[in-house]
Amino acid sequence: MPSRTHRTLMIALATLSLLSPAPAFAVRAPERVAAAADATWDTDRAAAAYTANPGAVTASGSENPGTTPGLAFDGDASTRWSSQFADDAWIRIDLGATLRIDRVVLDWEAAYGKRYVLEASRNGTDWTPFFTETSGSGGSVTAHTYPQEVTGRYVRLRGIERATPYGYSLYSFKVYGGEPAPASTTRTNLALNHPAYSNLYQHAGNSPAFVTDGGWPADLKADSTRWSSDWNADRWISVDLGATSTINTVDLYWEAAYAVDYQLQVSDDNRTWRTVYQPSAAEVAARRADVKSPADAVGRHDSVTLPQPVTGRYVRMLGKERRSFYNPAPATAQFGYSLYEFQVWGTGGSAAAAYPALPGEQSGTYRTTFFDDFTGTSLDRSKWRVVRTGQEMGPVNGESQAYVDSTDNISTENGSLLLKAKYCKGCTQAGGGTYDLTSGRIDTHTKLDFTYGRVSARMKLPVGDGFWPAFWLLGSNVDDPSVSWPASGETDIMENIGYGDWTSTALHGPGYSADGNIGARQTYPAGGRADQWHTYAVEWTPTAMRFYVDDALVQETTRNKLESTRGQWVFDHSQYVILNLALGGAYPAGWNKVTTPYWGLPQSSVDQVAAGGVRAEVDWVRVEQKS
Repeated sequence: MPSRTHRTLMIALATLSLLSPAPAFAVRAPERVAAAADATWDTDRAAAAYTANPGAVTASGSENPGTTPGLAFDGDASTRWSSQFADDAWIRIDLGATLRIDRVVLDWEAAYGKRYVLEASRNGTDWTPFFTETSGSGGSVTAHTYPQEVTGRYVRLRGIERATPYGYSLYSFKVYGGEPAPASTTRTNLALNHPAYSNLYQHAGNSPAFVTDGGWPADLKADSTRWSSDWNADRWISVDLGATSTINTVDLYWEAAYAVDYQLQVSDDNRTWRTVYQPSAAEVAARRADVKSPADAVGRHDSVTLPQPVTGRYVRMLGKERRSFYNPAPATAQFGYSLYEFQVWGTGGSAAAAYPALPGEQSGTYRTTFFDDFTGTSLDRSKWRVVRTGQEMGPVNGESQAYVDSTDNISTENGSLLLKAKYCKGCTQAGGGTYDLTSGRIDTHTKLDFTYGRVSARMKLPVGDGFWPAFWLLGSNVDDPSVSWPASGETDIMENIGYGDWTSTALHGPGYSADGNIGARQTYPAGGRADQWHTYAVEWTPTAMRFYVDDALVQETTRNKLESTRGQWVFDHSQYVILNLALGGAYPAGWNKVTTPYWGLPQSSVDQVAAGGVRAEVDWVRVEQKS
């Protein structure tokens, strides 16, 4: 379900700082192709452990002698483990060494788990969960661990509820990871299998964790394990060495989307950074001139030897300029930064480096921090900002209306807010365009920007193809050009595109935006309709988003599952409330396939608008937060 703001530039790109003096450096000539690292860098460690010792695999039981647990680790996609017919069945693997676990891949047979947990243990007795599935649908599931701290020698799948009357049945159970580099008094790669961080990344399969896993493809071109930022120049990636270290060399193995200009920095506390390297102007110019199409471009190996060792615990690559590519439309395109491997050579370090604990649930009880029942004679502008096309926002998503500040479009009546659609051929000039349709949009930005809470509204919606009312939240940093959408995050509490029997909910963020959002459709119970009064709500916590229609849970998305399978959780900062009535655009058009007279808005709906009475009504809006 597409959003309605700050999206046009990002979709166009999809189809396709602070400078400080730095000392002189001895920089090795970049290698255009480099030999791949040790072959174990992207190896299924569970299969390797089973091959070395078949006794490493144990389970609660098997359906029969032909479905024993080892068959999930034998590398044969046609054989499988099938458990006894019990919800609490389990299977586990002894990896033979304590690893930082990057991801687990499960390939289910038809008898899959509806609810299950993946757990790690250092001793085989005390288990820590790192992935919880509550609504499994089988198939192939990749559970990435970033940004959790998951280290262990043993990994277990523990069933909670089967999806079928049979047992749990797995064709394969794969585990990827490696041993963290220990403290060293001799020169070594101190970053190997250590925690890595970035401000933003594209999706779960391109998280920072991949830059320390020990390897890269020989051609510096293949889509192997790598970090990839979103499409912004102001992006960084850092590595925690675990302890203060003496560093003399940094190796960066780039994919084709490398940094033209960047800084290498070190820090003792992960807050204050010292620049220790930046390419020379001549080198930057040469890198800038290396423009090739994405099909022809390859990566590069930057090996930077410092003139004298530096000390620090954290090492960071801060991007300053992205590489350009020839591309038919537009002529020059830039993507994010893409890095296969980040090596830091020196002495010191510590294998004890760990990702910090993720936020837990909030304590306290809910109290109302914002409420408006629209009983005044007009909109209360101490609570709401009126949003205008060409002023607070530009046109988005192919919608046909201009948002205007007029009582014809935004008013209160009988204790309700009315957002009304109006039609007048060629009557409205806004943002350099001419519009036939106008409507209303309000939000709480600069009035109420908040983090976490229960947000609800009672609403009555217009029914008709292409009418697009919405009640939603948007990240307060969306207008920051170094963030923008979807990195800002968006929470769609209620969207309707004119159908009388259903609405939808959705989350948008890096790796799960526009048509690829995390969303659900809800039909009204007992024959209810959108043009009747209903209450729509979300409970937003540090660990989950839970959506409700008339107090019935209709979508639950946990931070754990979102980050493990889709992308970065960007809902740990302020959002604000938005109410609007759009007309036509991408989301309605995707369903009704209408192209004329307006995209997603047929003539019958235009006639409804022209006749008057097309409006979204809001009885009240409430925000509750814990204290």
